[in-house]
Amino acid sequence: MSQRPPNTAIADLLERIGQLLETKETNPYRVRAYFSAAATVRGTDKRVAGLAGDREALMRLPGIGESLAGLIAEYVETGQSALLRELESETRPGSIFDTIPGVGETLGRRIAETLDIRTLAELEQAAHDGRLDKVEGFGEERVRAVQTALAGMLSNTAQRRARQRLAEEESSTDGTTEGDAAEPPVAVLLDVDAEYRRKAAAGDLDTIAPKRFNPEGKAWLPVLHTRRGAWSFTALFSNTARAHEAGKTNDWVVLYFERQGQGEEQRTVVTQTQGALAGRRVVRGREADTRRHYADGPAG
Repeated sequence: MSQRPPNTAIADLLERIGQLLETKETNPYRVRAYFSAAATVRGTDKRVAGLAGDREALMRLPGIGESLAGLIAEYVETGQSALLRELESETRPGSIFDTIPGVGETLGRRIAETLDIRTLAELEQAAHDGRLDKVEGFGEERVRAVQTALAGMLSNTAQRRARQRLAEEESSTDGTTEGDAAEPPVAVLLDVDAEYRRKAAAGDLDTIAPKRFNPEGKAWLPVLHTRRGAWSFTALFSNTARAHEAGKTNDWVVLYFERQGQGEEQRTVVTQTQGALAGRRVVRGREADTRRHYADGPAG
């Protein structure tokens, strides 16, 4: 930037990102971190832009960690935020599905809202397990077209999953994954899911009051923060419209995870209701890995 932004501009940026993350039902603690950082920037007497060249100085401000310091430095140096651009591009539900031939904006939004999915990989699964057939506007021919289109668009998926499985096989004994695996092994995800459900049932977790689907403002949603090796996790029951409609708000568990500031990702773990894994906990989007996990492990 030709002129360094004032504290108010940086605070506005952080608040905008927090608002967009909130609409995506992101980990509420991550959302709160952005709002808290905005309050810090807005209230400090120091010129935050002047600290952009010194990450350690930025991180000495209350509530400013490594990732937030990097984001502020990026904004000061370039006048832009890659995270903000990404979030703004994802604001409209189903926008990613517009890229599929024969879908378009209306059907893309309908897919997202009806099936509560957000990624092409999730859509691929829905196109093959019968869920997409139930979305208005999707007959047998259109579903086949989507399957064909996704087969091409996700042509490198098999290679990526193969690399991930290899990394899982090389997992260390404390549950961490060596190398460049993008996600923890399924065994680790299921272990965190089990810990969350066990502690939630025992009343051992702090609860929060979600803003959505909670008109009375009750603090009913248990939250777990835990670690497995280099991975940090936050677990919550799903509070989506789909979970409420299906009566699964005490079954579907959303796991947020990140490793050493590489960016937060998420998976949902559910109890399978049909097929060979009926009655067992399954990681959505990683069904094949889940089947291998149960096949390789002890019965039960």
